[in-house]
Amino acid sequence: MTRRILLVGHPRRPEAIEVAVALVRGLADHGIDVVGGHEELAAFGLLDQPNVALASAENPAVGTELVVVLGGDGTILRGAETVRDTGVPLLGINLGHVGFLAEAEPEDVHATVAGIADRAWTVEERQTIEVTARVDGTIVCEGWALNEATVEKAARERMLELVVEIDGRPLSTWGCDGVVMSTPTGSTAYAFSAGGPVMWPGVEALLLVPISAHALFARPMVLGPQAQLAIELVPSSAGRGVLWFDGRRSFDLPAGARIEAHRSDRSVHLARLTDAPFTDRLVAKFDLPVDGWRGRGRR
Repeated sequence: MTRRILLVGHPRRPEAIEVAVALVRGLADHGIDVVGGHEELAAFGLLDQPNVALASAENPAVGTELVVVLGGDGTILRGAETVRDTGVPLLGINLGHVGFLAEAEPEDVHATVAGIADRAWTVEERQTIEVTARVDGTIVCEGWALNEATVEKAARERMLELVVEIDGRPLSTWGCDGVVMSTPTGSTAYAFSAGGPVMWPGVEALLLVPISAHALFARPMVLGPQAQLAIELVPSSAGRGVLWFDGRRSFDLPAGARIEAHRSDRSVHLARLTDAPFTDRLVAKFDLPVDGWRGRGRR
């Protein structure tokens, strides 16, 4: 049976095209086919490659064993939208700035091909967050996020007034620019920029981080994995809000809207080709100074 992977990418950069061509040709040498969307494959200049075909428009990942994403974290989040309901693991090749979700760098493309050919990856399960927005009890929006769901003010000049609820009990009212509801994966993304802590991927928890809150008690909070979160936009507030999912999908929220969030039953699977610990990833991605360390090296 022919092996097949799905290619998802950001073909606007010349580097991405070079990596895509090297990846596809390398996989061809191992008898592995590549499928993708027509627009992306055309932009990468791959339509004439003998091992390339168009993916199903309805379910691009069907029949594939792996999804390879060329791009930064935004492109990888787009790939996650494709695979979450299929269970197919996702492997990112970083073409962005930080690329926290990526497993490989462009210069490693030949090693990446070898790892794919040998099925040398392990799978890391990453939790997602499920979100529902209601107005007067009626559901107006449902969605999910791998990194975070955020409630943010819609206009720069207007502050949001929010009531925060945890496990069915009110916690506090904040005048703020918004609130980040994050998974451990998202703790190094928007939540980190807003002052939240870094959580190791294996931690089962949810993270709540206020954005520029004018309140005495407005610190980031790490909650249990079964916590039920809710954010209510105070009906009398002049500010209007926007609900964002991973910074990619949005929904306008009127005053009085209620946003409920909890850990989802469905995860995203990330493929890993190395066993490098998360500490090494933090050091590499944030270029952290470790000069002077005298601990024992890895064996």
